[in-house]
Amino acid sequence: MTRAITPFAGVLVVFVVTVTTVAAAPTRTEGLAAWQQMYSVLTHPRCINCHTATSHPDQGDDRHRHVFNIVRGPAGQGVPGLSCATCHQGSNASTGIPGAPGWHLAPLSMRWQEADGRIWSSAQVYKSVTNRATNGHLDGAALLEHHTQAPLVRWAFAPGHLPYGSALTASFS
Repeated sequence: MTRAITPFAGVLVVFVVTVTTVAAAPTRTEGLAAWQQMYSVLTHPRCINCHTATSHPDQGDDRHRHVFNIVRGPAGQGVPGLSCATCHQGSNASTGIPGAPGWHLAPLSMRWQEADGRIWSSAQVYKSVTNRATNGHLDGAALLEHHTQAPLVRWAFAPGHLPYGSALTASFS
């Protein structure tokens, strides 16, 4: 099943293509404006809740600690007996629990906040995203693929609706 990517995913595509395309060099102002759009998406609660510096995920648009005292675990997928997949199945559940294939926390090397929950500055997030030593060795093309093809990332751009019809979470803005 293929899902459409929202316009905000287009911002990512434009950003990554801009970074990787030498022939169409944007102005510094255009590049910074494109990055600021990306920064606003990457620091949205839907992303930052799992790009955490803590031993636990956050949840909700208010970024509260995940209920049931869920912890990161050694692989970022919870702990035996209470892994992320215990509740977060391959798709959204009829109970309203969100789901997508491979539900897990981002590795600590890809955290975008301080341990106290303060979101990193635009420059700090940019360095994290583009640092191939800590981002899984992803270059511009691989970042584009990750942000447009990875099932969990794709879910973040179109999380669906609760059983009674309301959006599962606020849209990127």
